[in-house]
Amino acid sequence: MKKVLLSAITASLLLTTAGIAKEQAGKNATVKEVNKIAISNAKEDARSHEAKLVKEAIESLKFAQNAVIALEHKDKKAATENLEKAIGKLEVIMAAKNAPKLLPINNVIRVQEFVGTAKDVENSVKMVKDLLDDGKVQEARALIAPLASEIDITVVNLPLASYPDALKLAASYVHDGKLEKAKEVLYIALSTFTEVTEVVPIPLLESADLIAAASRVAKEDKAKALKYLEAASDALDVAEKLGYISESTTTYKMLHDQIKAVEKEIKGKNKAEKLFEELAAKLKEFKSKIVSSEKSR
Repeated sequence: MKKVLLSAITASLLLTTAGIAKEQAGKNATVKEVNKIAISNAKEDARSHEAKLVKEAIESLKFAQNAVIALEHKDKKAATENLEKAIGKLEVIMAAKNAPKLLPINNVIRVQEFVGTAKDVENSVKMVKDLLDDGKVQEARALIAPLASEIDITVVNLPLASYPDALKLAASYVHDGKLEKAKEVLYIALSTFTEVTEVVPIPLLESADLIAAASRVAKEDKAKALKYLEAASDALDVAEKLGYISESTTTYKMLHDQIKAVEKEIKGKNKAEKLFEELAAKLKEFKSKIVSSEKSR
């Protein structure tokens, strides 16, 4: 499974700010309530930005599977008919202008939230290192598993570059009476899917919503705004400790420094509108360049 960031599926989700979220935290909301709304909105956005499943691709798969069943029963005629239908469905897609290389056939959304502070992450990492030093690998594994806080959107795709050719090859084998070879090709074709997983770090979504919430109450409730900003800084700490790295020229330190600058302004003349805008823009750009290591299975 390949993990990537910012595909067409979740780019808009990752770049979403609290200002345009479906639900905004009320002015008297606690930090916990702001975070809860942030995650709820993120899940909703994830669902609304799921890849549109390609109907023809799904139907092509169904006919290809029927062809396999026909081959199991040595039914050359039924296998040929189903392969022709499977290929026909794909030709509709391939004839389209700018046909995609990957055809989405399934979506899976998984949410894993880390409940704890940056210090909790540090303590867990230390315990993992100690366990590994003692050769207790499986115990270390159990502690590593919860060290993630993200929304993963996995899209299962049919590769248009190879799948149609496989069907045509299978059809050719059936025509030549080589049913076992045709079946072998189809088995391979029906097991060759590409999974692309989009990763959206939850602490960064929470930080963005907390900053937006602070900007809304800064003029009338300094204490509340400062509390939100402190929590936003804590969320950044959690993201950093969990290893969510960005290729942005902006760094976690720069974001923390900008939060401090906003806090200072709120405590003073409280003309922080411009600073809030700059901070939100920096965090948005930072989130857009989050990177993740590739994983295969």
